[in-house]
Amino acid sequence: MTALGKLLRTTAFQLTLAYLFIFVLFAATLLGYFALNTRRLINEQITRTVTSEVNRLRDQFNEAGIRGLVLFIDVRSRRPGSSLYLVTTPNGEGLAGNVGSLEPGVLDHPGWLETSYRRIEATDEVEHRALVQVVELPGGFRLLIGRDLEERERIYGIIANAGRWSFALVVVLGLAGGFFVSSRVLKRIDAMTGTANTIMAGDLSGRLPIAGTGDELDRLANNVNAMLERIEALMRGLKEVSDNIAHDLKTPLTRMRNRCEQALRGAKSDGDYRAALESTIAESDELIRTFDALLMIARAESGHARDNMTEFDAAEIARDVCELYEPLAEEKGLALKVEAPLAAPVRGNRELVSQALANLVDNAIKYAGPEVSKINGAAAEIVLGAGADGDRIALSVADHGPGIPDADRGRVVERFVRLELSRSLPGSGLGLSLASAVARLHGGELKLEDNHPGLRSVLALPRAGPVSA
Repeated sequence: MTALGKLLRTTAFQLTLAYLFIFVLFAATLLGYFALNTRRLINEQITRTVTSEVNRLRDQFNEAGIRGLVLFIDVRSRRPGSSLYLVTTPNGEGLAGNVGSLEPGVLDHPGWLETSYRRIEATDEVEHRALVQVVELPGGFRLLIGRDLEERERIYGIIANAGRWSFALVVVLGLAGGFFVSSRVLKRIDAMTGTANTIMAGDLSGRLPIAGTGDELDRLANNVNAMLERIEALMRGLKEVSDNIAHDLKTPLTRMRNRCEQALRGAKSDGDYRAALESTIAESDELIRTFDALLMIARAESGHARDNMTEFDAAEIARDVCELYEPLAEEKGLALKVEAPLAAPVRGNRELVSQALANLVDNAIKYAGPEVSKINGAAAEIVLGAGADGDRIALSVADHGPGIPDADRGRVVERFVRLELSRSLPGSGLGLSLASAVARLHGGELKLEDNHPGLRSVLALPRAGPVSA
């Protein structure tokens, strides 16, 4: 398709043509209405003038008879710019006036009509138009009085000429404006199309160009770019997840296989087989928990969990999680406390929020042991908090463990990321990733802050209305 063809097929150019047609139609209607009303006003003015003349001449006829009327008309018809006058006998012979010729049969029809005429003193052969009134006088005499329509036709011609030039100017400017607007729009659309083709070819780093005008195309480009950034992040995350799954799950699967093979080769009793099976089941349970966490993260990021949104008290969840993990904390030599004196209303998925908070507590118990607290001189305790923070509800878990360096806080929420390089502690590196996904699902965020010493993890969720008792 040629460049002109593409330009003519754009929506902007077609809209310009539609608006141009509507405007021309409106302008033609307005000019036509103006012209017709001008014509009517001139006709009314002529009619009033002629009627006044007729009444005056009737009075003259009644006072002085036909001789006095003829003399009166003869004087008036000689004045410059006078009206049209003609008095005839019943046989049609002219007695006085300034009309030299008329259309045939005009004097035979009393009343108003338009007719062609020529004045007696006219030197040209051009016929003029006039609006006349024919009156039958007593005795069969005929009286014709009229006014030339040249002024009306001249004004009508001026309006028609102005209309033609106006229409031509509007069409030219409209088409020029349509070409200009369409070419600019087409240029931006072509740029967007080129970027889209690049993205479809596999380069997800491409972004739609933004002109900076803030118009609808800029708003569309901003939204599409935000979507592309999200897609790129998801694809990058998918690649990282695939790599991490291959790396993190290959080791336990290999370990399970070696243990089974060793049992088959070296077990000498039922107890040996039982121990091998139990260790295999434990390893399988850990793998299942890893896959359950991945499915839960995928469920949170896909938005399907929004179907089960209800209002609940986040403070109650904090107390429940504290009660659930208190024995494990005591076993590790830690004091687990909860600070949730008031209701903390949240609308969301109760199961996912509970799981996210449990993951934060599990991480704190795992890394904030009493031996770490002794080193930094802080109390060996973990504090759960639930309360209002402006228009949000903050679910927090504060410990006195090693904490997370600032440089790593953005990375630890990714899947399978573990700062413990030795990986001697149990875990899959999905706890913070799940908590972050749950926060995003609810329109909130997961914040990792310094607890001086230790880490304070905050799950900030939008606040709902009061929770009914």
